[in-house]
Amino acid sequence: MHGETDTDRLARANAIRRRTPPAHPAGAPRRALFRGPCGIGQTVSMAPRALITGITGQDGSYLAEFLLDKGYEVTGLHRRSSTVTFERISHLTDRLTLVSADLLDEASMLRVLRDHRPNEVYNLAAQSFVQTSFAQPVLTGEVTALGVTRLLDAILLVDPSIRFYQASSSEMFGKVAEVPQTEGTPFHPRSPYGVAKVYGHWITVNYRESYGLHASSGILFNHESPRRGLEFVTRKVTHSAAAIKRGMKKTVALGNLDAQRDWGYAPDYVRAMWLMTQQDAPGDYVVATGETHSVRELCQIAFDQVGLAWQDHVVVDEQFFRPAEVDLLIGNPARASGHLGWKPEVGFEELIRLMVDADVAALAKL
Repeated sequence: MHGETDTDRLARANAIRRRTPPAHPAGAPRRALFRGPCGIGQTVSMAPRALITGITGQDGSYLAEFLLDKGYEVTGLHRRSSTVTFERISHLTDRLTLVSADLLDEASMLRVLRDHRPNEVYNLAAQSFVQTSFAQPVLTGEVTALGVTRLLDAILLVDPSIRFYQASSSEMFGKVAEVPQTEGTPFHPRSPYGVAKVYGHWITVNYRESYGLHASSGILFNHESPRRGLEFVTRKVTHSAAAIKRGMKKTVALGNLDAQRDWGYAPDYVRAMWLMTQQDAPGDYVVATGETHSVRELCQIAFDQVGLAWQDHVVVDEQFFRPAEVDLLIGNPARASGHLGWKPEVGFEELIRLMVDADVAALAKL
């Protein structure tokens, strides 16, 4: 609130927490008392409720599917925009509730939380394209950094028993201090996006420690799928390979072919998000495969899937080099494996081949 001191804020949060009933065990059925025809009290099961910001994105769509299949009532938050697309969730729209709100506007966050009363909130919304963050650093900070604070503060005001998941990123490591990276590796981001994610990560830790929120961060390394946007290098390559095979184009321009990433499969990673909110205590977890692959290797597998030699179609263009490249990003998922029982199920080569096949099938329908 405007003009509120830290002492005032803490007192307000503690007052809210004292009058808030304990949270239900996460993932367990909620029970409500209602009166039957004879006035006799009966209990009925109520489905757990989840709110997903960024539901129209890759991760949001897979997470919505995952939670709906587990019996959740899912509310998806999207920004009101003339360019918003529901393509990734078009097959789910009759199973979930979509609401318009904006991480730039805390009042809209308060309204959504009060109207829909979620038990779990998954914050996946962000300006998430690294290259764009260099051109729009202020917008990136407003959404990807301060948007987290607005949402956490709204949770604190409406219902501190809500379990919160923050989508952190391996881009926070940037100029890495050690290989592989763990939850304890120092951050040294190399892009405005990475800087904003560091803020979002630490403000989540701060609200957890200051106000007792069940707030967890997943430090997710790169995760891909056929629903990945075309601006991301994995999908750019797989889509281009499919298009070149069909004679729709001849080449694809890329940046640093030696850049290496720890790439996994997005549906595997949303499962880890949910597991974090089911724990008795909140925490931070690296979610990764523990393997690294280069853009060059990505090209080799993608073009091999359509029977082409990648060297004949890939050209290097310096405009796609980052102003500041990150170092070797490879995650150590030991904590997620040990505490959450999580492990990836789809390997890198299988992932790239299934993405190419999906692009080939999609282009064949044009």
